Amino acid sequence: MRLRVEFTTEPFDLDEAPAHALVAREVIEAADLDAVDVGPFGNTVEGGADEVLGAVDALLRRTLASGATRISLQVNVLAEGDA
Repeated sequence: MRLRVEFTTEPFDLDEAPAHALVAREVIEAADLDAVDVGPFGNTVEGGADEVLGAVDALLRRTLASGATRISLQVNVLAEGDA
């Protein structure tokens, strides 16, 4: 099974990336994922279910520990052939 996850961490700071946002980027870039799109207002990752769910677990734990007060997440199962 392949998954696509879209997520944001808050609070936002337009002047300087907060620690939780930097940690989120570090977690996602270190994971074994097929596609990663990191942006200022949202992030998207794709990959196998085990890899994505492992990355999400680390993302939640580490960003909360780094000061995130809200994490919004959407998980979609991709149909065969979707990229």
